[in-house]
Amino acid sequence: MKLLAAALTFIAAACIPTVTAGSSQVDSSRGSGDRGNVPKGFLTRKGTKFRLDNKDFAFVGSNSYWLPLLTTHEDVDRTLRDARAAGIKVMRTWGFNAINATELPTALATNLTYYQVWNGTRFTTNYGEQGLKRLDYVVKAAAKYDVKLILAFTNNWVGYGGAELYINWIKPGSPNHDIFYTDPAIIAEYQRYVKIIVSRYKDSPAIAAWELMNEARCLGDLPAGPNCPGKRLLTQWYKQQSDYVRSLDPYHLITTGGEGHFFWNNPPVIWFNGTGSTDYNYNGQAGEDFEEDLKLPNIDFGTYHIYVTYWYPQLIYPGSNFSAYEWGLGWIQQHADAAKKIGKPVILEEFGVASYESKLAWYPGWVQRALDTYHGIMPWQYGQLGLTESGGNRVIKYADAIIDGASPNDSNTFYKNQTDIWTIFTRAAAIQDARSR
Repeated sequence: MKLLAAALTFIAAACIPTVTAGSSQVDSSRGSGDRGNVPKGFLTRKGTKFRLDNKDFAFVGSNSYWLPLLTTHEDVDRTLRDARAAGIKVMRTWGFNAINATELPTALATNLTYYQVWNGTRFTTNYGEQGLKRLDYVVKAAAKYDVKLILAFTNNWVGYGGAELYINWIKPGSPNHDIFYTDPAIIAEYQRYVKIIVSRYKDSPAIAAWELMNEARCLGDLPAGPNCPGKRLLTQWYKQQSDYVRSLDPYHLITTGGEGHFFWNNPPVIWFNGTGSTDYNYNGQAGEDFEEDLKLPNIDFGTYHIYVTYWYPQLIYPGSNFSAYEWGLGWIQQHADAAKKIGKPVILEEFGVASYESKLAWYPGWVQRALDTYHGIMPWQYGQLGLTESGGNRVIKYADAIIDGASPNDSNTFYKNQTDIWTIFTRAAAIQDARSR
């Protein structure tokens, strides 16, 4: 999810000839299907199911981008221990945290976790106690509490140092976001960071999967250029980067981290104020093509997100015939059908609504539809109570803060004391666990 501000953008953009990214020369067949000789404890897949040590692995997981931002081992332990006790088997978090050099004094003063410092066309890596050693402990603690981690390499959005930090330093003044996917110098620096992370943890069974980017789109906080919308540029980039990761690590699963946008020949039409336009989630303008992306040999499973109230605010009003709940059900079914046809697993990797009443009304049906179609289920986002660092009150960055011992709340967060919401996921976790025996 975009953490900083704006609701996700509903737009259309022009189409002009594509720019083709390069490709790595690797044996991509190593990423397809069930790989032999996978080390014990490594998550794998067989057809549409995840597998762990020769057993099906069905799961409810969650998201905790803030987990490596915690400053004490005790709070990391508390979070993973409590999550596992609730039935959460997989936690997705950021494998990135980057800052500009001008932010370094503040980062040091506030004890902010950071892995990269940018002050030129090449970043400097922080291997120290306030840097990758914190991620080291998260990986170690995940193994201790039997939680698998999905690690994302960067962010489409600016939050915590995403793609546009690369753009701003390597191609300053660029008017477009999608140069991230085509510029050789940017790709080289992205891959340099990927190699640092993969090399550090490739032997760990605590890693469930590597994720190429959180919510890759043609646009970010910068607009899309002419060479991305409707051109499958992201499919080319996903192939290039998944092949590269596979060349570094023959065993761990790899996924996109995408929102699951489709690129259909006949996308649905949305009518607003008497004007019809094709739906951004289906017309290729976002840049993804869920079905073609999932067919890539080194993409092991599909991901998609649901933020229907953010995506369609203009359609949600009293008396409208648009149903956010029904739209979500359809979105889940469409991804399940596509993944089944292609023959790979799929995860409902993020979903959230701000209203507590909407959570109660919509989540049971959405979760049940995902259970019925044998998904992995990962709501955004897990909330932890009882954090003790800084006396239980600490501003992390932006508006993200620990308040009275509670982890950051972006209005989508669910906590154990919200019993009705919590029970939706613990019930589903029990069902998934029974399928894994």
